[in-house]
Amino acid sequence: MGVGYTTIMYDAAELENGFGDASACRYDGIEIGLGKIETAGVENVSDWLQEYDLELYCVMSNWIESESAANHAADQAEMVADLGADFLGLLPPQRHRHDDETVESWLTTASEAAADAGVTPLLHHHGATHVERGDEIRHFIDAVDDLKLLFDTAHWYPYSENYPDGDVTDGIERFADDIKYVHHKDISPGTGFTENRDALSEPKPHLDNVINYFRSFTDLGKGILDFAGSLDALEEADYDGNRTIEIENQVDKLLVHALENREYWESLQDA
Repeated sequence: MGVGYTTIMYDAAELENGFGDASACRYDGIEIGLGKIETAGVENVSDWLQEYDLELYCVMSNWIESESAANHAADQAEMVADLGADFLGLLPPQRHRHDDETVESWLTTASEAAADAGVTPLLHHHGATHVERGDEIRHFIDAVDDLKLLFDTAHWYPYSENYPDGDVTDGIERFADDIKYVHHKDISPGTGFTENRDALSEPKPHLDNVINYFRSFTDLGKGILDFAGSLDALEEADYDGNRTIEIENQVDKLLVHALENREYWESLQDA
């Protein structure tokens, strides 16, 4: 089992810094968005993986908002495999824009290409998208061949049976057989979080709802999620795969955040 770090906070021009920070903080792997790889250059990314001695755990697709976006993810599956990634993460389209049949066809296009390339396709359930809730996750995992689940602690939290408590173990237990990769991300829900969550599930949410929802993501240990409980649940589910610490919103002192999250993770292992 390895622990990786995301590069969400690093733009394409700073991507090598993300590799350097992850390596300096003794992460085992890294996760990168497809668009950043294309902008930074495949050869550069390949070189950085070797230079900083990091595994490429997952390449996250662009949002699958159209047939062309699905085809683009499919077209890049071989490149993702050549870089040595284990997974191609698939981000669903925004909510209320397409029917299930359309989304299934797009996910199938990308999933088939990933599987043919030797990479496991993953569905990333995500607030404000076509796949938020447990029944929606179940539907698409069952409907699309080869598609497995990227379980995200913070994106499960708003739809957990235990909400508003920070216990997300019900999701791990429910999808124990489908989870192939995990995002450990914390959340600090502020005043009005429930209203923002509900608004995002309805057609045409206000931009403020989107901003306030995404601003709630925070560093591990700074929010309300019970990570010790999540780790116990994953162990009970016999999950022994890699996982990534995913941090958003922290765009200053990036190395400090990488280090603090690594230290928090190590404190969980020592507990």
